[in-house]
Amino acid sequence: KLMPLCALLLSHSSKRVTTAFVPTQTKNLVRTMSTSLSAKPFSVVVQAEIKPDRMDEFLQLIEANAIASRQEPGCLRFDVLQAQDDPNKFIFYEMYESPEAVDFHKTQAHYQKWATFKESGGTVSSVSHKMDGLFVP
Repeated sequence: KLMPLCALLLSHSSKRVTTAFVPTQTKNLVRTMSTSLSAKPFSVVVQAEIKPDRMDEFLQLIEANAIASRQEPGCLRFDVLQAQDDPNKFIFYEMYESPEAVDFHKTQAHYQKWATFKESGGTVSSVSHKMDGLFVP
């Protein structure tokens, strides 16, 4: 299952990204590679398909979520990518210093808006993949 996800990520690496969702700086990025398990960043890759009639609402909340998430302690990266072949499909690429930083993220109001959006039926699907960063900048 990992290979199709990797292929999907690679195939989306050159996809269109709304500039509001692109970080203006790369704060706190890990600059060294380590084989120590405790030093590996923790990533979450979310594949989401949004209902077309909820797109405007989604774009507003995910932009606010991305911007606020990048300010959280322990958040190294939060990117939102939109598929070129289907504008209702998105990938969120999130990188954190630790699983505890993800736990903190999920307590924040901006995350709760995303959770409420999903619960209210705003998505066709949403699948999260938890991953360890091995070779990251």
